[in-house]
Amino acid sequence: MLGSGQVELAFIGGLGPTELIVIFLIVLLVFGAKRIPEIAQGLGKGIMEFKKAAREITNEFDSSTTESKTYVKNELKGQDTVSKPQEPSDQPQKSESEQV
Repeated sequence: MLGSGQVELAFIGGLGPTELIVIFLIVLLVFGAKRIPEIAQGLGKGIMEFKKAAREITNEFDSSTTESKTYVKNELKGQDTVSKPQEPSDQPQKSESEQV
């Protein structure tokens, strides 16, 4: 159960405001105040590129499945009449030379 102001993450039990402040201060000390905006900008661009690539792959997959469905539908349109299988008859079939 989460208390007020806590963030639930799958790999971390819960982060409260105190833990977040400590993490931010450590990042500030390690990278410095001038580097944090650059890091955030690079991270944002990376996330945007990842989402763009994922969207393109999804669109490509969707378009390929749509094209294959259209192809199958067009192939089935050409087969308007379904041929019935021929039933075997009791009479022997005559060859072409005998029919003339």
